[in-house]
Amino acid sequence: MRLIIVGLFLIIFVIFCPLLFFIEWIVGKINMEAKQKSSLAIVKWAFRVILFLSGVKVDVIGEENVPKDTAVLYVGNHHGIFDVLVTYVRVPGLTGFVAKKEIEKVPVLRTWMRHLNCLFLDRKDLRAGAKMIIDAIQKIKSGVSIFIFPEGTRSKDENVTLPFHEGSFKIAEKAGVPIVPMT
Repeated sequence: MRLIIVGLFLIIFVIFCPLLFFIEWIVGKINMEAKQKSSLAIVKWAFRVILFLSGVKVDVIGEENVPKDTAVLYVGNHHGIFDVLVTYVRVPGLTGFVAKKEIEKVPVLRTWMRHLNCLFLDRKDLRAGAKMIIDAIQKIKSGVSIFIFPEGTRSKDENVTLPFHEGSFKIAEKAGVPIVPMT
C-alpha cells in the first residue's frame, strides 16, 4: 500500500515539475543563488514526503559535528536507493551528489540534479572522470558541499564495504576541505 501511495505522489510531483522548472528558470534569471536554494528546498520537501509516506524512520547520531559554515566532502557507503533521500534531507546547505552518468538519461531527475549542483561520472572514461573531479573541487571551493559514494555502486551486502575508488579522496585533498563520513 505504501508503494502505491509513494507512486501516486511521484506521479503528481512529476506532473507539476514543468511548472516548477519554469518558476525556477525565472528565479534563476533574477538570482542564481536563490534558484539553488529554492530548488534544494523543493527537493528536500519531496524527499521528506517520500520518506514519510514510506514509513522510514531516521535516527541521526553525530549531526552536531558536521560543519555548517563551510563546504565539506560527504563520504558514505551506498547500500540502497533510499541512501540519497535520507542523507539529502539531513545535510545543511547546498550539496551536490556525484552520480553515475547513466542517471543523466532520466529527464526529470536529470533536471533536478543539475539544479542541485550534482555531477555525473562516466566510469568508463578516465578523462571525463578527471574533469568531474576538477568540477567537484571547483564546486566545493565555491561553497557547495559534495556527497560521494566512494565504492562507486551499491553494495548488495550491508555487512560488506566495497573497495573505495581513489577519486573521492583526491577531491578532499585538492579542495582542502573536511571529510564527513556517513553510514
